[in-house]
Amino acid sequence: MNVLKIETTSESSLYDFGKMLSEYLLPNMTVFLKGDLGAGKTTLSRGVLHGKGHEGKVKSPTYNILENYNFDNFIIYHFDLYRVKDLEELEFMGFRDYFHKDSICLIEWPEIAMNILHEPDLVIDINFKNDNRVLYITSKSKELLSTLTQKIANEN
Repeated sequence: MNVLKIETTSESSLYDFGKMLSEYLLPNMTVFLKGDLGAGKTTLSRGVLHGKGHEGKVKSPTYNILENYNFDNFIIYHFDLYRVKDLEELEFMGFRDYFHKDSICLIEWPEIAMNILHEPDLVIDINFKNDNRVLYITSKSKELLSTLTQKIANEN
């Protein structure tokens, strides 16, 4: 796997990274969002959703497990698996059916469902570093990481 390391200096820079990342997320992609409570997984997701054109609020799916956002040609499913205690809960809600050619799946706390998830296109691990966040982005696509690296370099 290939890894890209990015340091963000504020919540707004984490949000901005999500907006930028949205340009490269296509239907049939899955993104795992990892990190401690309060690391910024939902903030990054909010940036992705607004970058894709969603104009409304983006609430954390912590209590509902899932929030969905419909666009013209695709749908984004934003999962937060933090409160899932038994994988049967996910099976009961038809979890596997959300992963299809017209969906982008953003999954917070994917480690809870590793036994039933397929390999993601991206893994974003958000870590605290003082008041900043360090993102370790892993992808099976070397090309995607190279494109992100170039985009970030051009913006700085």
